[in-house]
Amino acid sequence: MSKNTNSSSSGKVVSYLKENKLILKPRSEYPTTGAYVKGIIVLINHWCHKILLTVAQIAVVIMLCTVFMNVVLRFCFNSGITWAEEIPRLLVTLFAFLACAIGVRDHMHISVTIIYNRFKKDGIARKIMDILADLSTLVCGFLLLYYGAQYTIRMAGMPGVLPMTGWPTWIQYFPAPFAGFLMMFDSLLFLFHIVDPNDLLYSEPEIDYEELVKQQQAELAKEGGKN
Repeated sequence: MSKNTNSSSSGKVVSYLKENKLILKPRSEYPTTGAYVKGIIVLINHWCHKILLTVAQIAVVIMLCTVFMNVVLRFCFNSGITWAEEIPRLLVTLFAFLACAIGVRDHMHISVTIIYNRFKKDGIARKIMDILADLSTLVCGFLLLYYGAQYTIRMAGMPGVLPMTGWPTWIQYFPAPFAGFLMMFDSLLFLFHIVDPNDLLYSEPEIDYEELVKQQQAELAKEGGKN
């Protein structure tokens, strides 16, 4: 009975890892050593973002629970939690910078595509604009990493703690260089074609309504020709 239970639980774990792209395919399925190394890098990227998403979810849950408890205590019991304002503020900062990194991974940041959509799909113009977008994101990530790390190190070298929690002051600035590193990591993977832009982790593929309308018109034309 225990063997069957262990095998079923291990099977669920393996299926979960496969569904979430967190397991590497056997070495024999890769045609070359380069493809195998590329698969390892993509797997590391998937694991990094899975951990990132889990941290962001935990941060949101703790923030909401803390604020809710503090509101209830203040309005119902005329009391409160001393650190209930400081912790959510730290978590909001953490979540905001993590959301920046998450948006880069699936290209979910706001973009204006009026000019982009005028060019042919999979054409050289769109490819050049994609490269420019990834380069711009890489530069932004580098600036965030460089200056954020500088400021965090400077604050770490200065005495002082947060008033309510007693934590060091530099902890509130650490999410900035961390998010910058992740933005650079993802941008480099896109620029070197290690990660496919269609390999989405947080979102569904975007529907191209122009192509959809063209397909519907072609189907209608075929049906009209048959009749």
